[in-house]
Amino acid sequence: MDFELTREQISLQHEVREFALRELKAGVTKRDDRGEFPADAIGKMQRMGLMGVVFPVESGGKGLDCISYTVVVEELSRIDAAAAITLLAHTLCSNQIFSCGSSEQKRKYLTPLASGEKLGAWALTEPEAGSDAGAIRTVARPDSGGWVLNGNKFFITNGSRADTLVVMASTDSSRGSKGISAFIVDGDTPGLKKGQNLDKLGFRSSDTVALFLENVRVPGENLLGELNEGFTGAMRMLDEGRIGLAAMAVGIGRGCLEESVAYSRKRHAFGQAIGDFQAIQGMLSDMATEIDAARLLTRRAARLRDEGKRFKLEASMAKLFSSEAVVRAALKAVQIHGGYGYIKAHPVERYLREAKLCEIGEGTSEIQRMVIARELLKNEG
Repeated sequence: MDFELTREQISLQHEVREFALRELKAGVTKRDDRGEFPADAIGKMQRMGLMGVVFPVESGGKGLDCISYTVVVEELSRIDAAAAITLLAHTLCSNQIFSCGSSEQKRKYLTPLASGEKLGAWALTEPEAGSDAGAIRTVARPDSGGWVLNGNKFFITNGSRADTLVVMASTDSSRGSKGISAFIVDGDTPGLKKGQNLDKLGFRSSDTVALFLENVRVPGENLLGELNEGFTGAMRMLDEGRIGLAAMAVGIGRGCLEESVAYSRKRHAFGQAIGDFQAIQGMLSDMATEIDAARLLTRRAARLRDEGKRFKLEASMAKLFSSEAVVRAALKAVQIHGGYGYIKAHPVERYLREAKLCEIGEGTSEIQRMVIARELLKNEG
């Protein structure tokens, strides 16, 4: 399996890297401190076509592969992971419409999402349904040829800013997770109330809110996919989403490494650069090795996805390893920076806060280990 980037992918990498340095870097610390959404930069990402990298050209996207998508996510995350996670959430929404939607749903909803005209959100998690996603309590009941949704969602990225949301709700509570359906909900639908941006440890400038659905009426044609098949579709989206989250972890980890290498060259102690000390060299070596391994695992999962092969196991491996590697990298980065790593004058303080979410989002590390073990045990030979 060849992990070298093509000329087109390298060109895209340079384009996104320059964008991130030009449009995201200068204000990232202030936005993080204030919890300020990077609206201008996201708007430019939309106009660049970054919100539809993996979707067909005829649907408004760029028609590129999943490896290209991981390149985009890594480059954004290196500078501002809040911008990257905005893209990840948008892509989850768009991807479920692409994978499960009718031709009319794709025309009406996917095209403006993939082209960057509109922003998407994906609403699965609830106050009592995180890792146990099948325990959702939001209900959808049939009414006058459509549906009425009632319930609460939590930790919804892009939730207050999304034009289009994919919302999971129970349509047959007696069947548990096999009675969940997916619905396309317009962001301005009456009865859809949006909370304030949560005061988070990291990703403070991403839009992460609670949603309150009070008699939200959805047309019958906005049922996404088959009735009671929403949970199955959501799990497929999580498999793909884990590739994106792994790429985000790689980007944050790369930031930790690059900042630490630069600091180790310029910071002096005991008459020499701290990079000359074996203790610092050992930490840098471990960081570099693990981040490179994480990138390779991520690209392997992306390549399998691009080839239409089964990638559930590999996506969970990439997500598990990358998310735990970035936490280790962030801790080392703070240690290398010493007291300076503990203040906001250096980005490694923010990287550490961002890294932790990577072990939680898209399924915790504990869930990933369960997925990996189940895949191993059910595969023969």
